[in-house]
Amino acid sequence: MAETLSPAEHAARIAAARDRLLAFAATCTDEVWHATPLAAHGDHRTVGIIVDHVANAYEYMGGWMREILAGGAPQVDVAQVDRLNAAHAASAGHLTQAGAMEHLTRSGDELIGLVAGLAEADLDAGAGRVRRFAEIAARHPDTHRADIEEALPAAGTPR
Repeated sequence: MAETLSPAEHAARIAAARDRLLAFAATCTDEVWHATPLAAHGDHRTVGIIVDHVANAYEYMGGWMREILAGGAPQVDVAQVDRLNAAHAASAGHLTQAGAMEHLTRSGDELIGLVAGLAEADLDAGAGRVRRFAEIAARHPDTHRADIEEALPAAGTPR
């Protein structure tokens, strides 16, 4: 049986994952920040762009949650997410480490506040899509951080 979390528990998980990514980002040297350790896996984004991508994803997931809570039914599929990610990657190369970390802090705080303020029943809105987005928001930073940390040595980038 799947674990059922309260809005506050979802928010705490999102905050903890975001904070782990922020802690990782804070330790990145300039070389690591600009490295593309996942290029061998087809992801040519720099570490910095990936960190900011998580911040950007918090914004669009929060928007979808709000739309669902307002009675809407946003159309979300893999192709749309891929387009959003590609557009972000094309426009985010100028971001500084401090700027990306501030963006991750700000967008994370907004999403954490949104999720923490939900009623239990709100998680079931949109046939459970609000809950699903909260779950994704809690996993997303850790997945990217773990992938980067694992790939850095193989890419020849010292940590």
